[in-house]
Amino acid sequence: MEWTGDPSELGACGINCGNCDIRLATENKEIAERLAKGFSEKRIIPNATPDMFRCDSCRGDRSMHWSPNCFILECCVDDRGLQNCSRCPDFPCLKLEEWSTQNERYEKALNRLKSL
Repeated sequence: MEWTGDPSELGACGINCGNCDIRLATENKEIAERLAKGFSEKRIIPNATPDMFRCDSCRGDRSMHWSPNCFILECCVDDRGLQNCSRCPDFPCLKLEEWSTQNERYEKALNRLKSL
């Protein structure tokens, strides 16, 4: 799965921010409302509101990042000044490998980075 998209749409972890609902919710009220409803119903975030769903990507305004304390973001962007983890001499590190086992989306993200 070689990445052929715009590099600015790729998060530090390899997630394609260009088609991420949380990223899209920043400018799309309907997506934000759907996410809030889903997160509330599944009790992921009880009483979630649409304004909680916003993200300006890993290289954007940190106050607009969905997960500003993300360990990948902090390590890759803050500590090492890299665009994404694939540029790290320690790639793929154990923490990133473990993260990728959490769900299929994260696994695809790691594989995307491996293809770079």
